[in-house]
Amino acid sequence: MKLRGIELRRVSMPLVSPFRTSFGTQTERDILLLKAVTDDAEGWGECVALADPLYSSEYVESQADVLRRFLIPKLASPEGQAAIARSGAAAVAGLLHPFKGQRMAKAAVEMAILDAELRALGRSFGRELGAVDDRVPSGVSVGIHDSVPQLLTVVEGYLDAGYVRIKLKIEPGWDLAPVAAVRERFGGDVLLQVDANTAYTLRDARHLAKLDEFELLLIEQPLEEEDVLGHAALARQMATPICLDESIVSAQTAAAAIALGACQIINIKPGRVGGYLEARKIHDLAAANGLAVWCGGMLETGIGRAANVALAALPGFTLPGDVSASDRFYHTDITEPIVLEDGHIAVPTGPGLGVTPIPEVLDAVTTSTEWIVF
Repeated sequence: MKLRGIELRRVSMPLVSPFRTSFGTQTERDILLLKAVTDDAEGWGECVALADPLYSSEYVESQADVLRRFLIPKLASPEGQAAIARSGAAAVAGLLHPFKGQRMAKAAVEMAILDAELRALGRSFGRELGAVDDRVPSGVSVGIHDSVPQLLTVVEGYLDAGYVRIKLKIEPGWDLAPVAAVRERFGGDVLLQVDANTAYTLRDARHLAKLDEFELLLIEQPLEEEDVLGHAALARQMATPICLDESIVSAQTAAAAIALGACQIINIKPGRVGGYLEARKIHDLAAANGLAVWCGGMLETGIGRAANVALAALPGFTLPGDVSASDRFYHTDITEPIVLEDGHIAVPTGPGLGVTPIPEVLDAVTTSTEWIVF
């Protein structure tokens, strides 16, 4: 495979409604897309970094800069070109390893090259990653709201739409009451979990243990991402399973967390861990250790959403993920919409991602483009 160049494209997309978490409120997404052009095909990648370094240290402008100044030049070098010609997208992680961090940028460029490679070969993402299902159960992430009645109305709408699992964002002051209200209103049969996005400390262990009475699937990332030992201590004080998100940035960190007893479940976000090939390694590691995994989301467009659905079809993804339909976040997606049917999302079967941007829709939301020729 001969890589000819990469396009960096910024798009701006308003959200259907504000999405509030413990680290802030989003009303629109500033998204960095990549298009990899080879002799045989074009492939797309999506960088999931947010506009500000609030979820992680990465943010959109930093990822565009590191791609432009370091990562893409490395791929364009004689060494990079030779490695990609030999091994395709599988060579990307090794080539970029000397550059510390920047996992969301690395994931995006690997994704674009893998998409181009698979399109040329006529193989789908799902087949390449090892998918075993043709559709996956769809959960939905519900942000923090101004009142409990407002939250209940929103949750009811998602359940009526067919989502099979509800995830509530929580923070200090917005945890026990909303969870209790959802349980009381919709009953114990609703699959329910909570996500703190690092909002608590181990000093809150006794308070967090009060969530046990609600029989949640899990509590996601209650403590700071570096506090793996704290999560291990919290796991000994709660019956609710601990799920790690921000703490897991590679298969290596996943192995350490598992060995320390810091989690019973892992949320795998490909952008956070450096790509879909690394995500598959974490899936395999978790399966070997008897841990459940599920696929998290970062408000992706149809490009990233299609890839996530393919990943979520692997056998170890036994819990519903945040692989919601396009209309959960966007009135109009840049690809054909990802749709919810009977609580599930179909795994794309076409070559590569199985979806491509609609040119006129993409152009309408594009704020800038930059073409880097090899």
